[in-house]
Amino acid sequence: MLTVIIGVYTLYVLISIYTSVMQIGYVNQAKRKEAVLLNDIDFLKAGNYAVRKEKMTLVSSFVDYLLFIAWMGFGVQTLQENIFFENEAFLTVVIVMSFIVINSLISLPFAYYEKFVIDKEFGFNKSGIGLWVKDTLISFFLTLLFGSLVVFGIFLIIFNFVLWWVWSFIFIFAVIILINMLYPAFRATFFDKLTPLKDEELDDKIKELMDKTGFVSSGVFVSDASKRDARLNAYFGGFGKAKRVVLFDTLIEKLTTKELLAVLGHELGHFAHGDIYKNIGLVGAMLFVMFGVFGNLPDTLYMEMGLSPEPYVLMILLMLFMPVLGFVMMPIMGIVSRHNEYAADKMGSELGGPAGAIELANALRKLVTENKSFPLSHPIYIFFHYTHPPVLERLKELGVDINDTSSSSLEGKCEANI
Repeated sequence: MLTVIIGVYTLYVLISIYTSVMQIGYVNQAKRKEAVLLNDIDFLKAGNYAVRKEKMTLVSSFVDYLLFIAWMGFGVQTLQENIFFENEAFLTVVIVMSFIVINSLISLPFAYYEKFVIDKEFGFNKSGIGLWVKDTLISFFLTLLFGSLVVFGIFLIIFNFVLWWVWSFIFIFAVIILINMLYPAFRATFFDKLTPLKDEELDDKIKELMDKTGFVSSGVFVSDASKRDARLNAYFGGFGKAKRVVLFDTLIEKLTTKELLAVLGHELGHFAHGDIYKNIGLVGAMLFVMFGVFGNLPDTLYMEMGLSPEPYVLMILLMLFMPVLGFVMMPIMGIVSRHNEYAADKMGSELGGPAGAIELANALRKLVTENKSFPLSHPIYIFFHYTHPPVLERLKELGVDINDTSSSSLEGKCEANI
């Protein structure tokens, strides 16, 4: 059984590496051809950025694989042999959180390299070392605190219910919903500073837009995201009357009022179509499958690992294999998500009036330019990774004439060329 488990994970890593290699080759070839959507300089820069990020993903995937082999081979057993507490609940919490902390520490160099080497080189990173360390420490302590509570909750469920995996799924699913509800408040408290939108004219137009779709919000806020990152973004957070509309200050700076309203119209389209609930349902289905599989593993697996089926072992195995199931589910979630994006684009363009499609198209072009998003990708990479349709397809669906693009960069598939 252990061989099967390792074989499945190995297959996942090989497919993941293959898609990254094909993407790198595709982008390396496409970026040298005629520019699409962007000017020549930005097109090349976006291609270089995409390649750098994907190469880092390749290295990270290889490290994750070695880490997985280490945990399955001796890592979990080492934790079990070196951590002693009489209280089983406390023992479970300490071992599981030790596993999480070790993985987090190993991932830190990648996070640092991405932010202070790649993102800095391409003009995204605006924060200094001090702010990054502060953010990392806050995230670390929040993970320790709330992670320990969640682990303790699952421990209690395992010891009190025969069908523990069903109740654990319900518990984790409820935690995910709670996180979505509290995310804006936590982000405002510990990271970004949120202030009410001061532009009364823009605020009135946004509220008028929300009224058209029945979206009830606790207010429109501006995030000082520019102190960390130059990317453009906005999000709706929370549930019920606690929902917030949060605009990054970078978005307000770069988009015109009509373009900004078109972007928010798109997001309101997601709300009107109930896409957030569809996405939560898909995540719930994925979690249910995962808990169902790992809640019924044969005892032979634990024997092969030299372990007993303790709660902390079950939880660690769940976390180790979560990326695998996520990768398997991603194509399904991607198909649904891309369909939802087209529908949200349509509604966003309709909410914007006669010129709504043009304004949304202009906003999409600016987002591609400012976020240095390379507009072309290998089909297999899109299949496994894209939750949004390629921007060219979105523009075509909107009926916008793309007069500054060329088909030469879209022809054929590229061979890998790292």
